[in-house]
Amino acid sequence: MFSLKGKSIIITGGAMGLGYATAELFAEQGAYLTLVDYNEEKLEEAKKGLSEKYSSAKILTVIADVSKEEQVKNYVNKAVEEYSRIDGLYNNAGIEGETSLLTEYDMDSFKKVIDINLMGVYYGMRYVIPIMKKQKYGRIVNVASVAGIRGVKNETPYVASKHAVSGMTKNAALEYGQDGIMTNAIAPGAIVTPMVEEAFKKINPDDPESAKKEYAKANPTLKLGKPKDVATLVGFLLSEECSYVSGQTIAVDGGQSSIYGDV
Repeated sequence: MFSLKGKSIIITGGAMGLGYATAELFAEQGAYLTLVDYNEEKLEEAKKGLSEKYSSAKILTVIADVSKEEQVKNYVNKAVEEYSRIDGLYNNAGIEGETSLLTEYDMDSFKKVIDINLMGVYYGMRYVIPIMKKQKYGRIVNVASVAGIRGVKNETPYVASKHAVSGMTKNAALEYGQDGIMTNAIAPGAIVTPMVEEAFKKINPDDPESAKKEYAKANPTLKLGKPKDVATLVGFLLSEECSYVSGQTIAVDGGQSSIYGDV
């Protein structure tokens, strides 16, 4: 079992979905949290919910758009000011974007997906890694996606950004492993979060539950994942116990990405 007690951990996109589920697990473990999100209202709701459930939890909230470099620098600085160090970064914030054929994709929407999903992850590592180098210790988990290890029709910028996240993860592992920094990526499949719920609404606006059940039929487990399935893996990857796993992109999808074919 891993322990995060007393570890200073930043979670981007921490107000909802996978970020919040992970924050819950980490608060229970006694981690010192910095929750980052662009949605001020949801961020305050997250802090209130966690504080009510875990009265001794240490929770710093910072409003930030991860696609803005100065705002990333600010959340990193705030975390250091509050806790004196950064032990872990969970680079979770991301968007799916619209669905459209490659040649018909709106260019502004394309750039927005890249700015948030790719540059947001890059900026986080760029400003956290120097702090971790000084400490000679750090753990980073970047969120790729199963779309980062295979193609997904009509989601070219999402697929491109998530493949790039996987590549940057490998490079960070190569360049900073000697500094005690383990860097990995996770590739969640269909985990039932608000973003995934929206995706099923796009597939079948009249009956998203039917679309969800139909998708689950193709999974070896015949079910969709839960946020805690992801949070538990992230917890290990951000802990001291993860001392020799680095540069990996780990699928959390019930084995579905191992299937050959269009599923």
